[in-house]
Amino acid sequence: MRLLPWSTPDDRPCFLITDGEGGPVSDLADGIEEMQLDIGEELLRHARAMHADRKVPDREFRYLSRRLAEALGDALRVARNRPRPCGTACGAAAPRH
Repeated sequence: MRLLPWSTPDDRPCFLITDGEGGPVSDLADGIEEMQLDIGEELLRHARAMHADRKVPDREFRYLSRRLAEALGDALRVARNRPRPCGTACGAAAPRH
């Protein structure tokens, strides 16, 4: 089963039962995950530029913080959905850093 990068209207996770061969829904999910990661990278670049500018108002930092939190949530969801090496997928504990 694959966790999809969207949820139901009542915010429950969506899953796709797949044989791993891909397909239209899997391809759509791949595209959305890639877009989510691209947005996260763009927000990170923007955050770095804002930190270099001492004139940025606090409200802009708060807004950016909310968007970065959303992007981090998306990135973590993508990362958790990626295939893991057999040691992890086969039940061994993944190393935590």
